[in-house]
Amino acid sequence: MGLEWLALLMFLGIFAALALGYPVGPTFAGVAIIFAVVGLATGSFSFRLFGLLQNRWFGTMSNFSYLAIPYFVYMGTVLEKSGLAEDLLETVGRLFGRVRGGLAVGVVLVGALLGATTGVVAASVITMGVISLPVMLRSGYDKRFATGVIASSGTLAQIIPPATVLIILADQLGVPLGNLFVGAIIPGLILVVAFIIYCLAAAALRPNLAPAVADPTPLRGGALAVKVVRSLAPTLGLIFVVLGSIYYGVATPS
Repeated sequence: MGLEWLALLMFLGIFAALALGYPVGPTFAGVAIIFAVVGLATGSFSFRLFGLLQNRWFGTMSNFSYLAIPYFVYMGTVLEKSGLAEDLLETVGRLFGRVRGGLAVGVVLVGALLGATTGVVAASVITMGVISLPVMLRSGYDKRFATGVIASSGTLAQIIPPATVLIILADQLGVPLGNLFVGAIIPGLILVVAFIIYCLAAAALRPNLAPAVADPTPLRGGALAVKVVRSLAPTLGLIFVVLGSIYYGVATPS
């Protein structure tokens, strides 16, 4: 059996185990052990290859690019626990809630801002689901539409810097991480705009999917402006500091 077939079967085995409900950690470990035995038994590779494992472990642990991952995850965790997502959703909801699909637009924008501060898809989706889904359902949003908006906006953390996927991709491709971060900004913004257009178009064509939401305690004029600035300034400031320092060479991503 060739190595290419062994790799393909490993991927299929991982997907099958996950589909059956096995936990992610034991699935990866178990599939690796099973196919290591299969590879040795079929002669696909030699046992001497296992002697290179310590070099791989040392290379991974000494890779400075990977240092950015725990730092960004920690930053996102702190922001999540600080209640930043709740303030963002409330503020953006006040701005767009009166428009059909406005709450969905707010969820997309909050997902983009969370993605730019956490860099982790799981954290972004979980936070958005816990905060946004009850509000959208109480406002009369269709359940399938609401969950779809939350799931899609949560995955914006995959492309909007500082995404952990970009860190791994930069290491594997040998591309400077700062350049990859800067290059992903425009595609991320295009994706955000596309999601917003879809939400507004779907709400216009099928009003029952995303009705307008009445604000029980409306804010107008200066009070609304102060609320918007107070909620958005910390997030936008943090994004500018992180990406700006990388772009202008003040600091490295790690």
